[in-house]
Amino acid sequence: MPKRIMQGVVVSDANDKTVVVRVERRVRHPLYKKFIRRSKKIHAHDPENSCKAGQMIRVIECPPVSKLKRWEVVKEAD
Repeated sequence: MPKRIMQGVVVSDANDKTVVVRVERRVRHPLYKKFIRRSKKIHAHDPENSCKAGQMIRVIECPPVSKLKRWEVVKEAD
């Protein structure tokens, strides 16, 4: 099974080797048929501390690094 790759905006880079990324998706409302934005915050492993708040980055699934970190920073989004 392939690993998921998601794109999002860095919300926080305060922790060492960790970034918090907000990933947004668009879902269609079941009754009104309009598109709604839903977001989720995920913790990602950033070993070089290279990401800063406000950056667009891509993250990929990985085995658990800590209690909350199940994602790893791949690169900056284009």
